[in-house]
Amino acid sequence: MVNEFVYCPRLAYLMWGQAEWAETGDTVDGRRVHALVDRPNKPLPDPEALEADDNKVVSRSLTLSSEKLGVIAKIDIAEAEDGAVTPVDYKRGKRPHVAKGAYEPERVQVCLQALLLEERGYKVEEGAIWYVESRERVRIVLDDELRLAAREAVSRLRLTVAHGRIPPPLSDSPKCPRCALVSICLPDEMRALGGSDLAPRPIAIGADEALPLVVQSQRARVSKEGETLKVADEEQGDTTVRLNDVSDVALFGNVSITTPALAALMDREIPVAFHSHGGWFRGIAHGIGHRNVEVRTAQYQRSFDPTYCLAFARDLVAAKIVNQRTIVRRNWRGDREPRKAVLDRLNAARRSTKRATAVSALLGLEGDAAATYFRAYSDLLAPPGLKESAEAGTGLAPFRFDARNRRPPSDPVNAMLSLAYAMLTRHLTVALATVGLDPYRGFFHAPRYGKPALALDVMEPFRPIIADSVVLSAVNTGEVSPRDFVSAPTGTSLTQAGRRRFVGAFERRLSQETTHPLFGYRLSMRRLLLLQARLLCRHLLGELPDYPHYLPR
Repeated sequence: MVNEFVYCPRLAYLMWGQAEWAETGDTVDGRRVHALVDRPNKPLPDPEALEADDNKVVSRSLTLSSEKLGVIAKIDIAEAEDGAVTPVDYKRGKRPHVAKGAYEPERVQVCLQALLLEERGYKVEEGAIWYVESRERVRIVLDDELRLAAREAVSRLRLTVAHGRIPPPLSDSPKCPRCALVSICLPDEMRALGGSDLAPRPIAIGADEALPLVVQSQRARVSKEGETLKVADEEQGDTTVRLNDVSDVALFGNVSITTPALAALMDREIPVAFHSHGGWFRGIAHGIGHRNVEVRTAQYQRSFDPTYCLAFARDLVAAKIVNQRTIVRRNWRGDREPRKAVLDRLNAARRSTKRATAVSALLGLEGDAAATYFRAYSDLLAPPGLKESAEAGTGLAPFRFDARNRRPPSDPVNAMLSLAYAMLTRHLTVALATVGLDPYRGFFHAPRYGKPALALDVMEPFRPIIADSVVLSAVNTGEVSPRDFVSAPTGTSLTQAGRRRFVGAFERRLSQETTHPLFGYRLSMRRLLLLQARLLCRHLLGELPDYPHYLPR
């Protein structure tokens, strides 16, 4: 941690103070390199015995601690010869061609190992670093300047974490692109939101290499085979998916999962979400979960502040209305005059949110805006064959939409909206839990047993942009047809084949790329949900004065 602090104070705070971590190819390769020396072979003799022994002694993976220094270290190799001990640290890269043989963070790390050895009475004349890739050994001179720098680094790190103030991000630093925590730290994004003129680099947005595994076939069974998940399905046949390719698992209805499969997913912190047969989000199972207590503490403190909750809810509802206007503006199929009236009413509702003095008043404004939006939703629908059905006097036929209803939905459009909202809730619950937030303690939606209030909060601006948009696309492109629905006195639901196509359309929507309106780079909607969850963390921890909503043009 002291090495990381000298390298980047913010990185050390995130790793040690907030228990943040993310694997990269570099970190995995680093563990491979250290596997050679992480097997203890023999203890280091006492200082007196060492002086009397002329033989060279090599001790691997030697753990030492000091109350006086306030540090603990695992020394890769301690070489004892001629009465002196030399700590040797393994590094995975090549030797840097710098004046002092190594960069300061590595030199400080080796110096602290030397100080630990000296505190136990050993004579340490120098340290060393072995660079595995170039197979070179670099001598580290333990002068007074380095010793002072090492002690000061320990003190400054402890003081930084004790004060609970995260250091600012580096500015346009070449260190950031290869950093394992760049997608958590968000250095360029934080600078941009703070008023920097530099355009953010897309370094925090990686490719969506892992994707959700959605199992919908009834009586399917998910099991583990080696490093893969096997889905045994009587209808679709068996399917095998690598664990490395799975971001999360969603099970619909009567789907079973074996204990070894669930244990393997928990070990990898891959969440498993459970839906009812009709798509209702029941809950989620995951491993130990995120260890960042600091961000959850800030979340709970804010959630009990009525002034903050009202301000957050105002911005939330305003952002949702803005995105509803965007969907209407993009997809209107009728005359322009009614369109203008709808947009004006939504804009008036957005302005009214700033004057709301209580959450109850805000709920009323949100309801009025939703009623206006959903009354206009039928003018956004244009299923194939609409013209012919209109000439025949049947209107929108099965896809006629008059108002939003649920529990149970009474028509195909409402059935798809309910399923889309349930799936979006799952994705945001996973995203919020991934970054360390509690999905069940929100600021706008009232807390209730089993209700992911924070996920529902963050979801509000995304309802029109993702869920409503998927329904429009599925209807207007003919991806779902009237044959994909079953209507009964208990409501309307998708058939299994129809639900499979709709879920596919939803996941494709999340894989579509968009240009972030604040940062200017492109990223998938799936990655956007995680980015917004990260920004919410930065806001709750006091780094951002306001939570920046996603408001596409």
